Amino acid sequence: MNTENLFREGDMGKRIGANLRKYRKSKGMSMEALAKQIGVSKLTLIKIEHGEANPTLSVIWKIADGLKIPITALLSIESDVSVTRREEGLKLMSSDEVFVAEPLFRSHDFELYRGYLQPGSGYLSKAHQTGVMEFVTVMSGQLTMELDGDVYHLDEYDSIRFKGDTSHKYANPSSVLTVLHFVISYNNL
Repeated sequence: MNTENLFREGDMGKRIGANLRKYRKSKGMSMEALAKQIGVSKLTLIKIEHGEANPTLSVIWKIADGLKIPITALLSIESDVSVTRREEGLKLMSSDEVFVAEPLFRSHDFELYRGYLQPGSGYLSKAHQTGVMEFVTVMSGQLTMELDGDVYHLDEYDSIRFKGDTSHKYANPSSVLTVLHFVISYNNL
């Protein structure tokens, strides 16, 4: 398996491509302008838009931030009722596969995720759009968050809220899997 692929579902690449094309065109952006703005090659964006590539988590974030849309807007097909079951949902993975995020639900101003962080590992998240807030609860295990040079240690059921528009690092200092529940809010955009 290519560790740079973050989707396990066969049609996900096509769904992302169709949504990318829809949002890019609705914002009147050329492929070249978007590529330059987010620092991803035009060829890569063309492949994604044509459903020929499965982008990494960091590329998905860059695209969403560049289009100023929630990440799940690139992933979703809307429905009145949605059920997300463990082990059946979409898995977004870091390129080294130590961090996995499962998009659960979204509305116009927030996204809800379940996350998994491997023992003894860390994941550096680049800054999101200005105004993005993150709310993270440790469901099991331990989490260390690094935010603007400060370190916060969280145990099971501890929660943290922070501005997501600066780089931040999730780290699992323990020898067991850490399970997270997190909300990304776009209310302040």
